Amino acid sequence: MSRMLRFLGVIATLGAVALSTGCAGPTASSSAEIQRALNVDNSSSVEEYILGPTDVVQVSVWRNEDLSTSVPIRPDGKISVPLVGDIQASGKTPETLANDIEERLASYIRQPQVSIVVTSMGSHEFSDRVRVTGAVEQPMSMPHRAGMTVIDVFLEAGGENEFASLNNSKLYRKSGGKVVVIPVRLGDIVNRGDISTNYGLRPGDILSVPERAF
Repeated sequence: MSRMLRFLGVIATLGAVALSTGCAGPTASSSAEIQRALNVDNSSSVEEYILGPTDVVQVSVWRNEDLSTSVPIRPDGKISVPLVGDIQASGKTPETLANDIEERLASYIRQPQVSIVVTSMGSHEFSDRVRVTGAVEQPMSMPHRAGMTVIDVFLEAGGENEFASLNNSKLYRKSGGKVVVIPVRLGDIVNRGDISTNYGLRPGDILSVPERAF
């Protein structure tokens, strides 16, 4: 009987260890990977705007109003421009698209000057967002804004709920073709004013606040 009790005790202990390990979530990435991910400039929302489907662009040709037009980028990534016809727009910067249109128009008018203004940025509606998940009052997705930090999105989500393990929080960021897991000590930020892990956020970042292991 005592042997059976000892056996059940071992099983219970292993179960508790497994449970606590599971609640801890993914382990942090290497220091080098974390540093590379954090070294990305956070002063602006994106380094360079890349056009995509559903964006709307205003194509203006100087001194040629009849060639100027406002058009959406189609699902195939192209737009239609007078004289030029269909031209690839998706995957290019507005400046590159303007240069490409100028090259096409050079066959019809002398020294064309084209400018591109993005009037609707639908293609970045989801890729330029940050998200908060886990043990917060209101898990949510929100548009990224330049200068946004971990504490900003945490407070936007209403702060922690009663089950949160704040100092085990993780920030997930795509960098170098992989997802980097960055430890965030939210408890120290909120309760001690230690902002050493109050990192600036990038579009696409996910802040995850785990629950405590019971």
